[in-house]
Amino acid sequence: MARSRSRLRRRTALLFGAIAAVFILLPWMLRGGCTYKVSGENLERIRLPPGFAISIYARVPGARTMAVLPSSRAVIVGTRSDKVYAAIDRDGDFTADEVVTLYAHFNEPNGVAYRDGYLYVAERHRILRVKLSDADLAAPPPPRPIYTGLPGKAHHGTRYLAFGPDGRLYVALGSPCNICRPDSPADAIVSLRPDGSDFRLFAEGVRNSVGMDFHPATGELFFTDNGADRMGDDSPPDEFNHAPRAGLHFGFPWYGGGRDRTAEFRGQEPPRPSTFPVVEFQAHVAALGMHFYRGDSFPAQYRHDAFVAQHGSWDRTTPVGYRVMRIRFDDAGNPAGKEVFAEGWLQGRSVSGRPMDIEELADGSLLVSDDGAGLIYRIRYVGE
Repeated sequence: MARSRSRLRRRTALLFGAIAAVFILLPWMLRGGCTYKVSGENLERIRLPPGFAISIYARVPGARTMAVLPSSRAVIVGTRSDKVYAAIDRDGDFTADEVVTLYAHFNEPNGVAYRDGYLYVAERHRILRVKLSDADLAAPPPPRPIYTGLPGKAHHGTRYLAFGPDGRLYVALGSPCNICRPDSPADAIVSLRPDGSDFRLFAEGVRNSVGMDFHPATGELFFTDNGADRMGDDSPPDEFNHAPRAGLHFGFPWYGGGRDRTAEFRGQEPPRPSTFPVVEFQAHVAALGMHFYRGDSFPAQYRHDAFVAQHGSWDRTTPVGYRVMRIRFDDAGNPAGKEVFAEGWLQGRSVSGRPMDIEELADGSLLVSDDGAGLIYRIRYVGE
C-alpha cells in the first residue's frame, strides 16, 4: 500500500510538473507572436525576381534536407521524424508523380547526401550508407551504419551532410545547448572518408550549422550558422561563414553570433583567434540550408551565387525570416552582397511556410523544401 501511494505521488508530481512546464514554456515558444497557418498553397503571395516562377514539386511530410539522384528522377528527403522519403519523377517533367516512404523507424534522419551510387543518411547518433539507384526505390535495400560516434543529443541534433571536392563526407554537429562549452565532438564540422573511416575535426566554434556547400570554382567550404537564442530581438546575427581550410575556430560560445559576445563567456578570451562571418543576417532568421547555383538556366549573373533558406524566427518579438536569400559572389569566389530572392511565406504575423533546404535539378531549376507546410517547391526561370 505504501509503495502504491508513493508511486501515485510520483505520477501526480510528474503530471503537475508537465502542466507547469507547458504554462512556463508556452509564452517563450510563442514569443514571436506568429499565427501558424502553414499550407504553402498561396503561391501567388511568393515574390520572386522578374522572370522567375514557383510551383509545387512534391508534398512530403516534414520535408527537410534533400539529395537529388543523378538522373533527377528522384529526390531523397530527410525529416526530423523517423522517416526518409523519396519524391519520384517518373515521366521526367521535373515534378514528382509519387512520394514513397523509403525508410522508417530512424532516429531523426535529417541529413541526406548522395555520391557514387550510395545514399548517406545521418541520424542523431550515427551515419548510414546504402547502395541505391532509381531502380531500388520500390524495394530499397537496408542501409548499414558506417559511423556510430556522433554525440546523439536531441538539442541541435539534426545533422547536415555534404560531400567536398576532396571526396570526403562533411558533417555538421550542433552544440547540445544554447550557450555552453560542450565536449568534443560538438559545435563543429567534421569529415570522414565515404566508408566512415578517418574521422577528422575540420572546424570548431560552430554553434548550429544546418547548411553547407562548396564553392564550385574554388572548392572552399561555406556554411550557415544559427546565432544564440535569448540575447535580444536584434542580437546576435545569424551567420554565413567561409572556411577555406581546416583548423579555424568560429567563435562559439565566446561569441553568440558575429562579434556579439555572450554574457556567459564575456569575461573570457577564446582559446584561439575567432573567424567571423563573411556575411551577417538579421538576428534569429534561422539561416539553414544553402546551395551554390551551378546550372545555366538562370540568367548568367546568378551562376555560382549562393542561395540560403531562412527558416524563420521564434525568439523574436516581431517575426523575421521565412524566405530565401541570394548571396552574390564575385569572380574570385568572394561574397559581394546579399538580397532577398524569394519571400511571402510571412504575412504580418501569419506564416504559411518555412523554407529549410535548397537543391538543384538537372534542368537548372531550384528545389526548396518546407518542413512547415510539408512541401517541396520548384523555382525556375521562365524569362521576362
